[in-house]
Amino acid sequence: MSSYFTDLARQYIDGEWRPGSGSWDVIDFNPYDDEKLASITVATVDEVDQAYRAAARAQKQWAATNPYTRRAVFERALRLIEDREQEIADLIIAELGGTRVKAGFELHLAKEFLRESIHLALRPEGRLLPSPTDGKENRVYRVPVGVVGVISPFNFPFLLSLKSVAPALALGNGVVLKPHQNTPIAGGTLLAKIFEEAGLPGGLLNVVVTDIAEIGDAFIEHPVPKVISFTGSDKTGRHVATVCAQNFKRAVLELGGNSALVVLDDADIDYAVDAAVFSRFVHQGQVCMAANRVLVDASVADEFTEKFVAKVRTLKVGDPRDPETVIGPVINSAQANAVSGTVRQAIAEGATALVHGSTTDNLVEPSVLTGLPADSALLRQEVFGPVVFLVPFDGEEEAVRIVNDTPYGLSGAVHTGDIERGVAFAKQIDTGMFHVNDGTVHDEPLVPFGGEKQSGIGRLNGETTLEAFTTVKWISVQHGRSGFPF
Repeated sequence: MSSYFTDLARQYIDGEWRPGSGSWDVIDFNPYDDEKLASITVATVDEVDQAYRAAARAQKQWAATNPYTRRAVFERALRLIEDREQEIADLIIAELGGTRVKAGFELHLAKEFLRESIHLALRPEGRLLPSPTDGKENRVYRVPVGVVGVISPFNFPFLLSLKSVAPALALGNGVVLKPHQNTPIAGGTLLAKIFEEAGLPGGLLNVVVTDIAEIGDAFIEHPVPKVISFTGSDKTGRHVATVCAQNFKRAVLELGGNSALVVLDDADIDYAVDAAVFSRFVHQGQVCMAANRVLVDASVADEFTEKFVAKVRTLKVGDPRDPETVIGPVINSAQANAVSGTVRQAIAEGATALVHGSTTDNLVEPSVLTGLPADSALLRQEVFGPVVFLVPFDGEEEAVRIVNDTPYGLSGAVHTGDIERGVAFAKQIDTGMFHVNDGTVHDEPLVPFGGEKQSGIGRLNGETTLEAFTTVKWISVQHGRSGFPF
């Protein structure tokens, strides 16, 4: 594994591995033990420009390449990931503090999305549309947008980089990827290495490890990319959307959430407890779809709370390399301090801590809070860590109101003994995704993934990915002769 951090701690621009020329380094740390994994000199504005220009040059020939030929690259990339799955899992554990279960979950999804990209290369179809003008034929072609800029986050870096990079490439585009500075290898240069070895032509995929402190808005302002695919916080997403709009670019934004898991009075309580614990505490709660709030009908609140708290107390916190560990470190000390501060604020506002976890370095133990005042801002914002708010309610109407009382609308779940009751409940929630009798954390290759309100703009996966990374072009052919008024 150490060779990955040594070999891939560089920029990948125009098919070449090279150091950045910036004046400072991104230091890649293991968030569990603070071990220095790698040091990467940042890319400059000029190197971002070189990356985009390389992608634009390579894209024309790539788009003209037979899609069956393009598809073979992704088949080889999938085999490479399968052959190195354990090494990649170890890298994920080391670089972002993911547990073994989390690393396996991320790699499983990554392979599924790569399989879909293999098929996506053959999906674009043209159309013939009728014309009111005699002798005229309307052809509508679906074509690549050209070059896509991808900005990926730290929480599922390999998966969330791949799910934009692979389909964009499969559809005939060039790509420039900027991974999060906390996960430059798993979210960036590792993908470049895999696609390089899979035979992707040089220049088509470029990875620039850098930061806004060095390049400002150059990555999203650059004239070459026509689409920016961003996954991250709503605050940064708002800025990305603004800059994209000013520069006539399409923005695909997968942003934060404040999802709720709702337990109705006829739910299977034991099953709902399992779903809720996973939905909140998978990857330390650093998941946009995580259940920040667990809403429980007052008639079953005592039973649910007792069983939920008991299960949370069993979650092992510690070294993510240990297969028994459920909760590893959060990504850095700033995040650890922010999560601890949320717990302190909630208690100061009147909440009761049923479980009050302590914080040691980047290890944040779970906290379960109840009794937070209904008007607290904490109930409406995203908490990116192992903290959950239990909220009782009286009847479905009140539950719907509470679930929707947030500026976010990404995911959610409801548990009930009546499936159609659950579907009827889900239809009332202002969210892009909602699940009946399941957890809140799901992603699949064919279903549209994305949120409403401040949780994002646009969708990815399946047909929606096709829409995101291609455009349509109308070419008309007049087989006869048009008449002109002058």
